[in-house]
Amino acid sequence: MTLDKGETSIPESNAAISERPRRIAHRTFGKRQGPITRLMSPSDFGRRLKPFVFLDLFDAEESSLSGFGWHPHSGIATVTYLWEGNVRYEDTTGAAGFLPAGGVEWFKAAGGAWHGGGAGNAGRSRGFQLWLALPPDQELGPAESIYQKPQEVRAKGSASVLLGTLGEVSSPLKAPSSINYLAVRLKAGETWRYEPPAGHDVCWVALASGKLAVPEPVAAGELVAFETSSQAIDFRAEADAEFVLGSAAAHPYELALGHYSVHTSPASLHAGDQRIAEIKARLQKEGRL
Repeated sequence: MTLDKGETSIPESNAAISERPRRIAHRTFGKRQGPITRLMSPSDFGRRLKPFVFLDLFDAEESSLSGFGWHPHSGIATVTYLWEGNVRYEDTTGAAGFLPAGGVEWFKAAGGAWHGGGAGNAGRSRGFQLWLALPPDQELGPAESIYQKPQEVRAKGSASVLLGTLGEVSSPLKAPSSINYLAVRLKAGETWRYEPPAGHDVCWVALASGKLAVPEPVAAGELVAFETSSQAIDFRAEADAEFVLGSAAAHPYELALGHYSVHTSPASLHAGDQRIAEIKARLQKEGRL
């Protein structure tokens, strides 16, 4: 806000903030390329919402999701969740298979790893892939991959707890910092309240399908980021809705960006790039690249 000469800014009191709904600070429908919509990247919304730095929404028939081939990451963890269908995965930890709807792929690239994937065998596939920036004590650590079956994903009411804790329900996946990541389904007319944990001043929602009121409207395909606060958020489904919600304590580090990597410093980015190159040479020797 720009103030005219002689004008002063009077901050809202805590009581005034608590009496009104938490406001939406930013909105985007992202950039679509074929079946994939990039809602957030480290060079735009990711700088506002870190540790959440990247989010893709994909909605594709099997024939249109050609696959991503082998590609590297370092300094991040990825979380993939499907609402419908399945996708194929493989990575340099030795894991390979199909991720079904309702399951979770946790791939912590950390100091460097490669993975790939593409269309499954179930026709249409819909879901999200999220990137999380890792803190300095983890960004150069060992790679880790965990693939949860739908029945292994814990839930509280309408919300599946992909990372973090909701009430008495916690994900068995170990989040790299204080992070909640939830997948929520609401029927038309249903309401749901999210109470962020203490310190979770970063919060956003991305709507895969349907329509929400928070009480401001949120449309299908839209990502909205809420104002910096730990205030609760009330949701009402204006139509059957499927969405993901992320909340976290802010990542207090600058982002050093590579093509597939995010680190906290140029030095750690360089170390990650070196490890990626070493794995590439091995994959080439094995005839996998």
